[in-house]
Amino acid sequence: MTLEALKQAEQRTVGVKQTQKAVARQAAEVVYIACDADERVTGKLLELCEANHVPTVTTESMLEIGRACSINVKAAAAAVLKP
Repeated sequence: MTLEALKQAEQRTVGVKQTQKAVARQAAEVVYIACDADERVTGKLLELCEANHVPTVTTESMLEIGRACSINVKAAAAAVLKP
């Protein structure tokens, strides 16, 4: 999946904490994680995705995720939610 899917998603989460909550309650379809995000911030999210069998997509920067989610700040992670 590309960032285009994140841009066009009707329901999504933005930020590591909200994305972790969505993965934990099995509401996330796919998770996007920025390469330039600190591993201390995203490490737990990656483990949670693996445990819940949620696919992850790595992006080049936090800025890309922020723009895809139509926010004016960087975001380390985001998720497309299941319909």
